[in-house]
Amino acid sequence: MPKAKAKEGDAEPGFDERLAQLEELVAELEGGELSLEDSLARYGKGVELLKACRGQLEAFRARVEELSEADEES
Repeated sequence: MPKAKAKEGDAEPGFDERLAQLEELVAELEGGELSLEDSLARYGKGVELLKACRGQLEAFRARVEELSEADEES
């Protein structure tokens, strides 16, 4: 099961860290002070973060369903 929070030494950030990065990117883009090139680079990074967050949420959802089914069987 994926961890919600990255620990030191982990290769991949956790969901909360990715979400915070995404929120920071959105704030930078909304600020309107970036060049077009910088905006495009940050937008691309934001798309990557969003895909990763969605993947983690899907894994969490599947785990909750798995736990719920196990509870119903007992």
